[in-house]
Amino acid sequence: MSPDLDRLVTLQRLDSQIHDARHTIASHPQRLAEADARLNEAKAVVDAVQQRLKDNHDGRRALEKEAAVFQGRLSKYRDQQGAVKTNKEYQALGHEIEVAQTDLAGIEEREIELMVGADTIAADLKVAEAAYAAKQKEIEAEKKALSAELARVEASLTEATASRQAIIGEVNPRLMAVYNQVAKARKGLAIAPTTRDGLCSACHVRLRPQVFQLVRQNDSVIQCDSCQRILYYIPPPPPVDPPVVVAS
Repeated sequence: MSPDLDRLVTLQRLDSQIHDARHTIASHPQRLAEADARLNEAKAVVDAVQQRLKDNHDGRRALEKEAAVFQGRLSKYRDQQGAVKTNKEYQALGHEIEVAQTDLAGIEEREIELMVGADTIAADLKVAEAAYAAKQKEIEAEKKALSAELARVEASLTEATASRQAIIGEVNPRLMAVYNQVAKARKGLAIAPTTRDGLCSACHVRLRPQVFQLVRQNDSVIQCDSCQRILYYIPPPPPVDPPVVVAS
């Protein structure tokens, strides 16, 4: 490959590396935020179950207070029943006692339902807390890996940027202008290899046979007639001879 073409290929590789590195660095805060969001989702599940448990507890406390009211009424009615002097008054108090007992039984039944529900909610809370603890470990490991990746990418960006500056100083200014013009028009991809059957690998347009033959030689800078990208050719690897089997 000619020195000019080789430098341009190297420059394209460095530019792609720099582009990817900058994208990774720019996306780092968002990736951290996404990790935090997943952790917050697990925490929200725990909070919701804890709220259910609190609501259950508050409901039971309210029912206990309500039950105490009816128990007080029953005690008062029974005391009054022992002091009445007419059968009509006795029967009236008996009716009040019956109603209070029915209401109290309903309250006690709801209390039992809440107690059973509390056991279910407590089990749900253990599951949610275990899932949250596991998610915390997962997110901590992910953030550690992201930090390590960021450090590697920043170092790679620094190295690639320095190498790019060095390469630019060696590239013919006219070729550099062509490279920059094509890169600007083609979203940073100024150079592309041809396929082995004579297509531009970027725009997939077939090259004229004589152009393809020139590209295969890799000794001059040739642009694709369709997309204007600078072309080069990667020859196929040499065939591997099968192993020789020696008869015993």
